[in-house]
Amino acid sequence: MASNPLLGSRISLISKKNIRYEGKLYSINESDATVALQNVKSFGTEGRELLDTTGASTFVPPSDVVHAYLLFRGQDIKDLHVHEKTNDGAAAAAAAAEQQQHEVAAASPAD
Repeated sequence: MASNPLLGSRISLISKKNIRYEGKLYSINESDATVALQNVKSFGTEGRELLDTTGASTFVPPSDVVHAYLLFRGQDIKDLHVHEKTNDGAAAAAAAAEQQQHEVAAASPAD
């Protein structure tokens, strides 16, 4: 089995109960149709509340708890967004190079 390039990416997932979760993609199991996230935080329903069959709101508040791992069944996922994966070292180097380029341009005499 080949390694998935998305592993380690930051994921936002909305469950069928309209609760948003965010964490790092830990695994995808195609045969079980599951997605595992690591270091997961729940942001609650964030205004996506619906009325249940009794007419009560399905509001779920956000939580400060960070779960080590959560496993989601594919059938329980309403939406999934993969955030752009960044390499902190490469981003810092690019920012430093850009800053240096601006300093050189600012120090050059104008024609």
